[in-house]
Amino acid sequence: MKMLVTAGEILVEIMATRVGQTFREPGPLVGPFPSGAPAIFIDQAGRLGQPCGIIAAVGEDDFGALNLDRLRASRVDVSAVAVHPGVPTGSAFVRYHEDGGRSFVFNIPHSASGRIAMTEAGRALLARADHFHVMGTALFSPAVIEVALDCVEAVKARGGTVSLDPNLRPELLDAPGMRAALEAILSRCDIFLPSGAELFLFTRARDEEGAVAELLARGVSDVVWKKGADGAVHFDAAGRTAVPGFAVEEVDPTGAGDCFGAGFVSMRLRGATPEEALRVANACGALAVTKKGPMEGTATMAEVERFLAEQGA
Repeated sequence: MKMLVTAGEILVEIMATRVGQTFREPGPLVGPFPSGAPAIFIDQAGRLGQPCGIIAAVGEDDFGALNLDRLRASRVDVSAVAVHPGVPTGSAFVRYHEDGGRSFVFNIPHSASGRIAMTEAGRALLARADHFHVMGTALFSPAVIEVALDCVEAVKARGGTVSLDPNLRPELLDAPGMRAALEAILSRCDIFLPSGAELFLFTRARDEEGAVAELLARGVSDVVWKKGADGAVHFDAAGRTAVPGFAVEEVDPTGAGDCFGAGFVSMRLRGATPEEALRVANACGALAVTKKGPMEGTATMAEVERFLAEQGA
């Protein structure tokens, strides 16, 4: 099978336990859980049996060990994860709003993730990559942007493919160079995985048909519009394919989109049709929200197949 590689932040997530809870006063929290959008993505890919690895950095601390233990257990290649003594592993504190939204307090640029660089181990991992996946959250500093762009160019130069999930976080949008980096990566992108209004992030058009036409004209081969519980829609030169989502009891939405992306990309790398890939991706996203913790709902292929059978899909 093809090798899938990503790069970016690895962190722990610590969550408020009550909807409407604030961080302006003491309150109950749960965690730490292994997290970071690229880490969640690659953990799900590994659980599906996709050969995969990540270029990242953690501190020489319990938070870093927690993440590395988890990724290794999911058969993710962590040989390119640098361990930095004296610098903490990144963290995110999350609280939940009554309307279903979330707010984050991040420590990423000043954590070990801020020291992500292309090392010899990273180059060795990248040399085996058939596909490189970019998470927008990973573009939080000029140094990490440089790593991501180098990875994109190296994989494309060998005839490989690239996917991009904008995964925008309001708390990170002011990162220097992020917008320009997203534009540069989109120009080299094969699979684009926007959620909601992200479909229109790079287009003049503000309607579905017009936006998709612009993206395909820019060279994107697969546009996958994620719609949460409503499923997803795939667009390519052959047309439009919509696959509905699955009704499940939501416990924690964190990581659902990352798991969806891993499911879709992994299946496409295995030669699945868009409809087949969407079905697996929707199952990954649905299963992800049934557990508390960003990676706790990542599923094996056997679990996905069992879920699909139960759903009659």
